[in-house]
Amino acid sequence: GFYSKEKFSDVGYNLACILTFPCYQRKGYGRFLISFSYELSKKEFKVGSPEKPLSDLGYAAYRSYWAYEVLKVLDVCEESELSIMDISKQTSIMADDISGVLQQIGLLKYVHGQYVICMPKDVIQEQLVKFTPKYPRSVVDPEKLHWAPLMTDYKGKDKFSIAAQISGRGSGSSEREREGRAPRGGGYG
Repeated sequence: GFYSKEKFSDVGYNLACILTFPCYQRKGYGRFLISFSYELSKKEFKVGSPEKPLSDLGYAAYRSYWAYEVLKVLDVCEESELSIMDISKQTSIMADDISGVLQQIGLLKYVHGQYVICMPKDVIQEQLVKFTPKYPRSVVDPEKLHWAPLMTDYKGKDKFSIAAQISGRGSGSSEREREGRAPRGGGYG
């Protein structure tokens, strides 16, 4: 397979190009490269997304990866409220990608003018089984990844830095609105 990454992306891409040769497709190598790109993003303390538009196969691979990572976070979450930004900070996946996959798997609902993450444990467990990688080697072990990110001084202009999100340089007028915080629960409550 092949993977390329820009040193700095103005639009938050953590992967510029990915290729898995046809004879190696459906064996977990593409997912491994996707996992690798997000582990690098975690080391950089940034959120990222692949360069768009995605091919049909690329979209299917990313959707599966995003769903699995988001479901893992939801499965272990014990907080009464959880925002899409909280999930983004833990996974380095862009908020738009998280909200899209939550909608597609039926866990994000629009109720009374706000989005609510509906996460009954039985549904999460069922979905987690569905999106669990078939090949164990398709996940990067972050403990074995030794890499130092390119350090540059962009004077706080890196809008994809998790540190910038924490310090409040994101968009939105209030913290609750900026984070897309919605009550968590088994229903629409």
